Amino acid sequence: MKIIQTLDTLGRGGAEIQVLDICRNATSHGLDMIFVCFGDGPLKDEFQKLDIPFIHIQRSLPIDLTLTNKLRKIIKSNKVDIIHSYQPVEGIHAYLATLGSNVKRVLSFQGFIQDEKNRLAAKFLIPRVHANIVASNGLKQWLKNSAGLDVETNFHLVYNGADPKRILTKSPSLRKELNLDDEEMLIGMIGNFYSDPRKDQMTICKSLPRVLSEIPKVRCVFVGRVEKGAERKFNECVEFCKSTGISDKVYFLGPRNDIPEVLASLDLFIFSSLHEGLPLAVSEAMLAGIPTILSDIPPLLEMSENGRYAAIFQTQNENDLAEKIIELLKNEERRILLSNEAKKFALQNFSICAHLEKLKLLYSQILSS
Repeated sequence: MKIIQTLDTLGRGGAEIQVLDICRNATSHGLDMIFVCFGDGPLKDEFQKLDIPFIHIQRSLPIDLTLTNKLRKIIKSNKVDIIHSYQPVEGIHAYLATLGSNVKRVLSFQGFIQDEKNRLAAKFLIPRVHANIVASNGLKQWLKNSAGLDVETNFHLVYNGADPKRILTKSPSLRKELNLDDEEMLIGMIGNFYSDPRKDQMTICKSLPRVLSEIPKVRCVFVGRVEKGAERKFNECVEFCKSTGISDKVYFLGPRNDIPEVLASLDLFIFSSLHEGLPLAVSEAMLAGIPTILSDIPPLLEMSENGRYAAIFQTQNENDLAEKIIELLKNEERRILLSNEAKKFALQNFSICAHLEKLKLLYSQILSS
């Protein structure tokens, strides 16, 4: 089978890294893939280095008929069987490019849909694709209850999966970069600052004064870019740390391309969030064997089997989070047990191999139906 994977942009986000891992491992799983993007971004070089065809068609309009015609020609000339999109904007162009053909359309839902325009596009596409994929049951319920989408129409659960080979490293180089000594413990979160209510770095910031009063040799890092419109959120976090006198112990590092080294440097990974699909950052931390603390939102409870494989704190409750951080940092035995069990669980459920096996099965099913 020949499959096109499409992305609108190539930013360093969860969906983009997920598709990069899919394309990197497709051939070894017997999948013949072509990657088509409609825009640019920092991951472009990494996609171009893959051993599959890379095609760029610049999107100039919200619905670009020139792009659609070019995409149709690519589909025909390469005898494509399936086109797989990850956002409504890609899904609309894939739909138009395959009208009147036998090419199967797949649409993945990776996270919550924040604006009405994309919700309307999703409502249009759901009954017009051959398979809708949702990254978690928690996201499926959100799409139904909050976005008003029909999630009973041909929806399939396929957990996101990260590539362990990409993540595992023995180089905790961030500790050296920050000049940390052996007694200092490093905690942190990997996640972008968004303008919409998604990631919640502020709750971590608010937990830190209490953590530092109990364990002074703790340092905290935040890794991730500041999206347009999220500058105020970012500045509030920075100002809070300054006003409470902890700014010399908290590092805002921005976007990084050395996530494996960041993870290898952490004693504890924290993921504070309000809405998620199935965050790749958490999968990566679990696969890297880093003990994790997660917000108690449905997708994260699903990932941790209700706290079996991660410590859980009440969302937006900095006191509860501080207690969980202190408890784990003071209990090395529990950290080791938690990380070992979580790694085994993640390899079975949230690795790229697990993801591709389920994806391959779904592709085969829709081609034979």
